[in-house]
Amino acid sequence: MDFWVQFSAQSQAKERVFRAAQYACTLLGYTLQKNGASADFLTRIKQLEAHMSLGRKLFRLGNSADALESAKRAIHLSDVVLRFCITISNLNRAMYFACDNILWAGKSGLLPHMDQEKWSQRSFRYYFFALILNLSRDAYEIRLLMEREACGKRPKGSETRHALQADSSLQQLVLRLKVQLHLLVHVLRSNPPLLVDVVKNACDIFIPLDKLGLYKTNPGFVGLCGLTSSILSILTIVHPWLKLKP
Repeated sequence: MDFWVQFSAQSQAKERVFRAAQYACTLLGYTLQKNGASADFLTRIKQLEAHMSLGRKLFRLGNSADALESAKRAIHLSDVVLRFCITISNLNRAMYFACDNILWAGKSGLLPHMDQEKWSQRSFRYYFFALILNLSRDAYEIRLLMEREACGKRPKGSETRHALQADSSLQQLVLRLKVQLHLLVHVLRSNPPLLVDVVKNACDIFIPLDKLGLYKTNPGFVGLCGLTSSILSILTIVHPWLKLKP
């Protein structure tokens, strides 16, 4: 009970729960539609999804300030690549939240004549750019860890290098790919926060891709991706050590 009280007291945790419920409704609605559910029941599911979405937007009011504060902290990072990726990502997040706040005002009736579609597309564009930078940061972190791991094992790899020189070019390429794949799996298994961040961002990227029309999928796939990333986000709140640190 104490755990639930502490968890529910966090606005971010509530927003993540609402997000999981929203995308669960998206996935459920698509599945029921495919199985021939009644139009009335599907309408109720869509209405519940819309209410969850509007509730999430309310929880995100003011998040732009937090994103800007995160960008200010990231400016002081010593690594140039991390400084760029994290700072620009947070600036895009700030713009995304700002557009989302305006969209909430339109959907709640405070700005009845607002072009909701235009602001929705703007918010998803900023969200998309932020996710690209997050994935770029993940790729950079993975490369650094793989290089560090490879350097640590270099003395043991002398026999492998001799074998590469003796084999054909195709065999060399295959062996190098196997070595790199093994390193990648080892790095991700050894760094759960990085693995969680990669999977979460990879799932999230399909949402703006679909909404912006850059890569159309279907509501079921979008719902599954959103639900998966939401559960992973909740895990990072429940277990803070799973959250990737700068």
